[in-house]
Amino acid sequence: MFEQTFKNIDDVLWKEAGCTTELDYTEQTSWLLFLKYLDDLAHERAVEAELEGKPYTPIIDEEHRWAIWAAPKTADGGFNHDKALTGDDLIAYVDEKLFPYLRSFKERATSPDTIEYKIGEIFGEIKNKFTSGYSLRDALELVDALSFKSQTERHELSSLYEDKIKRMGNAGRNGGEYYTPRPLIRAMIKATDPKIGETIYDGACGSAGFLCESYDYLEPKKKKTADIEVLQKCTFYGKEKKSLAYIIGVMNMILHGIEAPNIIHDNTLASHTQDIQAKDQYDIILANPPFGGKERKEVQQNFPIKTGETAFLFLQHFMKYLKPGGRCAVVIKNTFLSNSVNAAVALRKELLETCNLHTVLDMPGGTFTGAGVKTVVLFFIKGEPTRKTWFYQLDPGRNMGKTNALNDNDMADFVEKQKTFADSDKSWTIKTIDVDEKTYDLSVKNPNAPEEAPLREPSVILDEIASLDKESAKILNSIRGML
Repeated sequence: MFEQTFKNIDDVLWKEAGCTTELDYTEQTSWLLFLKYLDDLAHERAVEAELEGKPYTPIIDEEHRWAIWAAPKTADGGFNHDKALTGDDLIAYVDEKLFPYLRSFKERATSPDTIEYKIGEIFGEIKNKFTSGYSLRDALELVDALSFKSQTERHELSSLYEDKIKRMGNAGRNGGEYYTPRPLIRAMIKATDPKIGETIYDGACGSAGFLCESYDYLEPKKKKTADIEVLQKCTFYGKEKKSLAYIIGVMNMILHGIEAPNIIHDNTLASHTQDIQAKDQYDIILANPPFGGKERKEVQQNFPIKTGETAFLFLQHFMKYLKPGGRCAVVIKNTFLSNSVNAAVALRKELLETCNLHTVLDMPGGTFTGAGVKTVVLFFIKGEPTRKTWFYQLDPGRNMGKTNALNDNDMADFVEKQKTFADSDKSWTIKTIDVDEKTYDLSVKNPNAPEEAPLREPSVILDEIASLDKESAKILNSIRGML
């Protein structure tokens, strides 16, 4: 129903000089969708208040409401072109009045977990990139046709928004940081099996894929009214450093059904691990933190194992933020398993001694579109040492890429075998007692894989070439004799 509208919005943005990339398209679509969502939410709450005989004060004041500046209507409900701002007047209003007003919500909000705070945070970071008020007017009329009033409508909008995030991720560069293939996320969630009442955290949440998919996993399991409030307010938590990713993550969670997402715009690694208390810890951590980055010396001082490698710092952060008995599934470069630098060795030792690293999932190259790195997923439980680790080497039987992306069927065998840690030609178990105590090397070496034929010696290859040359010469001589 809404797919063509999304395409039309992209067409408007494509013609807009201020928008040049998929990242720009997603960013600008996000703030427009967010304001339309707030307008529909206000209508929904006003109706509820009226039915209950209670007063209701809209979040946005009358002057800045969607129905006044974005989509004024005539008495019969049609679009009122006479009252609609357009051209330079519209751009001036948005830049000089609307955005400053929305930014002010952050200072007036009672706490960071309110929708008011999210409004102030988002519009404190985002910028209007429309330079033409006529293009913006076209976009506003298209967005106004969208509706967030029913669960079916929100579900369709969330699917379309996920497609937009995926395209942004496939565009490469820093856009790819925000997108983890959803089939991998779903497999990680199934293997971790969260329950209603448990807290779920992603300290590098990007577009909030792990949190959204966890909500989709848990939402059908709710049994009583109290479960709805638990899922809405005290289950999903995230942090994100980058402004655009934060905005997209908040919008993505809203579209999936979380009204005021508990995502904080902050540098996760800036918090000192020694300051963590029991109240700060979570039951489940699901994440794909950035890797390959380098952190400054002052950030490294927040961690017991000093390193500039971002992924190693995130892994320490997750180990500290996990409750005793808590479960974690985290994506990391496969070189972590064998890296010989002191920090990597010390971190593997710490992981094996303080957590039960029960599963390592080895992902094929090309899993992450636009990124040439190979990755593994570490599954562990905090508070008990590792006795043995089950490895699974995923092999979809094809080259992975944009046109052959990972799908749920690819992950099905892993999900099934992981339940019992079954051995197969793709899976095996190693005992920690057999791991080298000097290197703690956990390299993926499948003992059940069919043996490859050994490489031939150069002298054997040369002899074969000489023999083939002789045969060719005989054939040519016989042909000449027949002519």
